[in-house]
Amino acid sequence: MNGVLVIDKPAGMTSHDVVNRVRRILGQKSVGHLGTLDPSATGVLPVVVGNLTRLAQFYTKSEKSYEGVIYFGFATDTYDADGEATTPAVEVTLDLEELRGRAQEFQGRIQQMPPPFSAKKIAGVPAYKLARKKQEVTLKPVEVEIKEFSILAVEGNCARFGARVASGTYMRSVAHDLGKKMGCGAHLRSLRRTAVAEFGVAEAHTLEDLEKAVQQGSAEELAVHPRKLLPQFPCVTAGDESAALIRSGRAVNLPELSRERLVKVFYGQRELIAIATRVAGTLFHPGIVFVAAEEGSGAGRERESGR
Repeated sequence: MNGVLVIDKPAGMTSHDVVNRVRRILGQKSVGHLGTLDPSATGVLPVVVGNLTRLAQFYTKSEKSYEGVIYFGFATDTYDADGEATTPAVEVTLDLEELRGRAQEFQGRIQQMPPPFSAKKIAGVPAYKLARKKQEVTLKPVEVEIKEFSILAVEGNCARFGARVASGTYMRSVAHDLGKKMGCGAHLRSLRRTAVAEFGVAEAHTLEDLEKAVQQGSAEELAVHPRKLLPQFPCVTAGDESAALIRSGRAVNLPELSRERLVKVFYGQRELIAIATRVAGTLFHPGIVFVAAEEGSGAGRERESGR
């Protein structure tokens, strides 16, 4: 199988766990993912299979959307509900309009401190490994972009939110920092990712769905249609002669796309055979050719951090 599956990741599994499960279900080694999710988080985890693992390089900076719940009253060392409390529990009375005003302060490009339990490296060692050993973790703030952050409702100590962020943004840190601004401490109680790039929760399938589809011989029906991938690049369908040249890594003329820099080249309606780059005029070179994937190759390997 060569394709992209949108898996609805369940809570309690790492992204790497999901990849391993998909490998077993499909009986394929060449499987990767496009963007780590925390074990406690659920939702959209795009999984690339077969020769399309090479698409991962185009999704390293993908926009992501989330919905979740922040608990106010105390902070934790992991910035989520899995950690230990680092501040005393206090009584809080949440005001929806006040919270919405505070949330506005997080929108745009801001400096954000990653959580101590993250994959950010300190002298080459992931921070979470040092944190688990109770060693000192000294991280530096990084610039992130929060395009939308809206408080949708409050109930008791909890606030429900929606967010749309650039790659590299930790929603755990957003929850932690909002708790600081409110003066009562807070942590991320639950998180669900609703979109990564062009992949949305509406087209997500559970691992059980995939298992059942494999048993019925219809697994490929769950894959995202190849022409929907990388919508920012135009498509062109190659004939037999051009497709043969492209498969062998040779340049071809694509007159109808002379103004484009990168294009997706298909053979037939569903077979993505290359991403081609314009060399000059109407001449395009297939920079990435989707030949049969090698055994054991993969993409988006687990970093044990999440967002």
